Amino acid sequence: MSVALLIIHKSIRSVMNGRTSQCNKNSGIQISYSNSEVLWQGRSQPLKLTMRFEDVLLRVDGFGTFQKMLLLNNFVGRFSLVSHFLLNVFIAVIPSHHCDFSALDVYNVYENLTQEQRLTVSIPQHGDGTFDSCYMFSEPQFHLLSNSSDTTELPVVRCQNGWVYDNSTFTSSLATQWDLVCENVGMNKAVATIFFIGVMFGAAAFGSLSATYGRKRMLLVSYILGMGFALGSTFSSSFIMFAVLRFFTGFSITGIVIVSTILNVEWVDIKHRKMVGMIDSISWTSGTMCFSLIAYWIRDWKWLTVAVSLPIAASIISWWWIPESARWLIANGNVDKAHYYLQKCADMNNRKEIMSSIKPETLSSIVVTEEGNRKYSYLDLVRTSKIRRLALLTGITWFCVATVAYGIVFNVGSFGLNLFLTQFVYGAIEVPTKVGTFFLLDKIGRRAIVVGGQLLVGLSLLINIFIPKDQTVVRTVIAVLGRGCSSASFMTIVLYSSELYPTVLRQNGMGYNSFLARLGAAMAPLILLLDEVWGYLSQVILCSVALLAALVAFQLPETRHRCLPETIEDIEGRRMSL
Repeated sequence: MSVALLIIHKSIRSVMNGRTSQCNKNSGIQISYSNSEVLWQGRSQPLKLTMRFEDVLLRVDGFGTFQKMLLLNNFVGRFSLVSHFLLNVFIAVIPSHHCDFSALDVYNVYENLTQEQRLTVSIPQHGDGTFDSCYMFSEPQFHLLSNSSDTTELPVVRCQNGWVYDNSTFTSSLATQWDLVCENVGMNKAVATIFFIGVMFGAAAFGSLSATYGRKRMLLVSYILGMGFALGSTFSSSFIMFAVLRFFTGFSITGIVIVSTILNVEWVDIKHRKMVGMIDSISWTSGTMCFSLIAYWIRDWKWLTVAVSLPIAASIISWWWIPESARWLIANGNVDKAHYYLQKCADMNNRKEIMSSIKPETLSSIVVTEEGNRKYSYLDLVRTSKIRRLALLTGITWFCVATVAYGIVFNVGSFGLNLFLTQFVYGAIEVPTKVGTFFLLDKIGRRAIVVGGQLLVGLSLLINIFIPKDQTVVRTVIAVLGRGCSSASFMTIVLYSSELYPTVLRQNGMGYNSFLARLGAAMAPLILLLDEVWGYLSQVILCSVALLAALVAFQLPETRHRCLPETIEDIEGRRMSL
């Protein structure tokens, strides 16, 4: 039979007289061509050989001007996405503060006293000489000016008239806007959690909607709603209103990353998929570094939010030049529209003559689903055994990778160094990391990078547990290295997962994975709050989560050099392949 298959394969290939996709023989997803049917002796069903989308894509150039313009458009759109994901690092910062005791000035009790002396007689001090942030003496203790005795026995009360903030670094933040300090300090962390809960539900919604209504249409919806809710949040009159608008900002803006990633992957050939993964990831790195610089120059939380939201307007304008996914169009039976975009691709890539031999009816045989043009949903992720196992493994991996990544990012202020510089370095370390990852993707594979990256992240977190907290520089260096490894894992898992899911479920699969990733991101700020129980508890938890991610990712199959699967049958192994 193998000899007969080889003869038929060569015969059909000579008739096609075109380029073929390069697929790994072990993938189970091989080169196939037009609607020829071969009846085998002893088989009750015909063997169907259908042309794969990779064959068509190679003929019109799988990484030409058309694809590069798409990547550039989506690159710009991701800038605001990155900034909003990291926005809480700067807008929720808590500056130095103490109780406001200015009300006593009406009685001239502080007359002729310096500011330092006023603080001494009004605010209790800790053992290291710093003034308490949440308590004040019930009445001025003037004897402390001449006798610096122990103040632990003196009567204190919680701040009665609000707080006075040090505005030398940040002119305003959420903490100063709504007094989110002392007993309300957890609300600052809650803002990030609320935002990522919105992102989590948005991932599920946009994953499903873009699978139903198309990638391009839902990308525009994400742009418009994301910018609208983000700008609207700056006009919030209360913290509750702000939290609600941040939820919807996260819900809306997450569509950018989900849809743009899928569009990029589905329009390039196998050889350049890793290039797409790196470019998508570098856009995140560039956004991180630029955001740090913007935050350095804009210290007011409202204007900072406006500054990082307005670039979406450029993406809305450039959206008109973004194509719909031809794979999605074919999978949903719209072959005429798919042919239109492939024609545009061929024209831009100087392959006009190729499309004369590719007709809409030819494209109709590329994606053959098991039930015609049926609609797919998240339920299809659990209906069959191999897809169900794939969803379980990728879901756990995404959750763990995101939890660790954002746990490191949101903990940036704990090292005692310059916040802006440290955040910039967090972004800068990703450049060599991602370039190195790009060259390793095809050498050692996707799985090895995810597994190895998470093992190194866990090691860096473990090392920092045993380094004294006063060694701020050493701890920061270790954290930066861990951040680089975490970035390599995150970059790879996005590309990796998009290659694991079939076209008919790819958007749902990525939406599901992104949902769990954002759940992990929402959990990260809450995990950091556990440091109040024990100073290293959050690091122990994050270390354990990183090791779990490595263990689970090791169970996933490798995808390098393999064709993208098109149907559930491709994953379940029921389709006959050459």
